[in-house]
Amino acid sequence: MVTPDFPDAQNRYIGALFVKDQVNHLRNYFKKIIVICPTPFTFGIMSNDRFCHDYQYDNVSVYYPRCFFIPRIVPLLNYRKKLDFDFRPETVLKCIERNGIEFDLVHAHFTWPSAYSASLIKERIHVPYVITPHEDPGWLQEEIDLDDPRIKRAWSDASRIMYMNNLEVPKLKKFNPSTISIPIGYDPVYYPRNMQDCRKALGLPGDGKILFTFGILQKRKGLEYLIEAIVLLSRTRDDIRCYIGGEAQYERAYEKSLKKLVKDHHLEERIHFLGFLKAAEIPLWLNACDLFVLPSLQEGFGIAQIEALACGKPVIAASNSGSMDILTDPDVGILCRRADAEDFARGTLEGLARSWDPAKITGFANKYTMENILQRLLSVYQQVSSQQT
Repeated sequence: MVTPDFPDAQNRYIGALFVKDQVNHLRNYFKKIIVICPTPFTFGIMSNDRFCHDYQYDNVSVYYPRCFFIPRIVPLLNYRKKLDFDFRPETVLKCIERNGIEFDLVHAHFTWPSAYSASLIKERIHVPYVITPHEDPGWLQEEIDLDDPRIKRAWSDASRIMYMNNLEVPKLKKFNPSTISIPIGYDPVYYPRNMQDCRKALGLPGDGKILFTFGILQKRKGLEYLIEAIVLLSRTRDDIRCYIGGEAQYERAYEKSLKKLVKDHHLEERIHFLGFLKAAEIPLWLNACDLFVLPSLQEGFGIAQIEALACGKPVIAASNSGSMDILTDPDVGILCRRADAEDFARGTLEGLARSWDPAKITGFANKYTMENILQRLLSVYQQVSSQQT
């Protein structure tokens, strides 16, 4: 596997944790899995550079070759210039050569740099590759509009592209007819637990209504609309508390603006920023809440909402394509207009007032179990490998 993010051995850095979850289950079906994650050299400033070092467990080997690149989200250069000064594809090739790595198939996570790296590998040693583009729809459209031959090559040379939701598949089919939709599976650690036990374990009050969300704090998550929605709710409700897990990786100014917004509205007792959450804490928070809220403006999938559903929790989400593809049953969640605090407040109030059926919600989530998704992935792997031989 080639991926631009992968958690370290102790999960102190949890970028692309869903990829590691997938690897942990896929390894039961393979003799060996190699993960190559080119990592920025930052003198230990960035957490991935500080924590991520080569490691092995069972039949999985993880490599973090260091190199220079400017992250897409850093506003120093335009996207094309960032590609020009991105040395991750060459670094992946050098890592393979230096360590004498042999393999039969490449699964690239994200288009750049992973799928482009895989296209170079295919050219050099004739190994096929498949792609899961985890780009949100806005990012994906940015890549399409860029009209860069490296991006187009990454897509067209792939044996299969597996986007996470159905709504964006037609865009990629224009570049590769072998484009299908395969979502991300959730780990079995997400299941219903007693709400009061989880609240007690987290030191939360047993009464009142709790909203929860988590993820990297970045502009596309639309958290300012969630905060503004709570401002509206606080005018008539005094029993609602919202907890926001995660921290900014590159958009520190955005995180500061969110905290300032909360302070300006004097909502420090209603809205709490939790900072970095350990992986083991997330199922507790999901089971402790009444509603999982996802105000994202852009989501390619949004694995967090699947994890919430697996815990029997209804989801209140903005109408991004990932949520629209998932929340197709009104008995599992409510869709609200994007970038609309008033409508998000409406959806939240409706969610708090409704009597939800946790069993129906978990039953709906079953199609996204890791094992169900793995069987679809393994089928693709087998098809691609048989075509190669």
